[in-house]
Amino acid sequence: MKRSDLVELIRKKQSFLCVGLDTDPNKIPDHLKSGEDGVLQFNKAIIEATLPYAVSYKLNIAFYEAMGEKGWKILRKTIDMIPRQEALIIADAKRGDIGNTADRYAHAFFEEFNCHAVTVNPYMGEDSITPFTAYENNWAILLGLTSNKGAKDFELLKLDDGRYVYEAVIQRSAELDVNNNIMFVVGATQSEHFERIRNVAPSHFLLVPGVGAQGGTLSDLKPLVTDEVGLLVNSSRKIIYASSGLDFADAAQKEAEVLQVAMSQMIP
Repeated sequence: MKRSDLVELIRKKQSFLCVGLDTDPNKIPDHLKSGEDGVLQFNKAIIEATLPYAVSYKLNIAFYEAMGEKGWKILRKTIDMIPRQEALIIADAKRGDIGNTADRYAHAFFEEFNCHAVTVNPYMGEDSITPFTAYENNWAILLGLTSNKGAKDFELLKLDDGRYVYEAVIQRSAELDVNNNIMFVVGATQSEHFERIRNVAPSHFLLVPGVGAQGGTLSDLKPLVTDEVGLLVNSSRKIIYASSGLDFADAAQKEAEVLQVAMSQMIP
């Protein structure tokens, strides 16, 4: 999915919502836990309920890897359920390796699993990024400034020139963006750094986790909005676990709609 297609989709749905399918078999409703395909049925219901309001789905690969061989099959089937023209499909894999290994990771998620995008850890540098950006119609979503407390250990260290490490990473990565297919992960809880981030990446799309269960709010994100919106805001637990009962899909739909309505007011 090209940038122009993503922008068109955002304007069509009046939304920049990304639904996180971080599905934990232990947290799905009880009536699905006994079935062999409970996770898949859960994902299907969530996708169908939220598709009118979401422009993206992010599948955290760890939740599927943890189920072993069965999990990989569920991952593939879930990806196949998502209409490719209606939502950007993100493999949240945070891969970060060099050369031929990075090339194989890119091949796996872009060609074998048919995802539009994959999250990438850029801390091994250029040769850990460019194998992903070589796929012109796909996206590499690089870790920028994350929302976890450990961000301070490395990302928020200061360099001799006064920049934070995350600023140097974003700036250098942006220089590699020859195909206009790099995004950056920026945590919603890092609002005090939003101006710095837009200074080094004024027009790049940002994938923003941390709204909802982690405490971030949509109103905090206004400084990040660009003429093309420039944001995908991820919400996982607040939507997919809105109810643990038989009405879980209806509850997810309501939560997604609330966010979509609020987002529509922020779109230029």
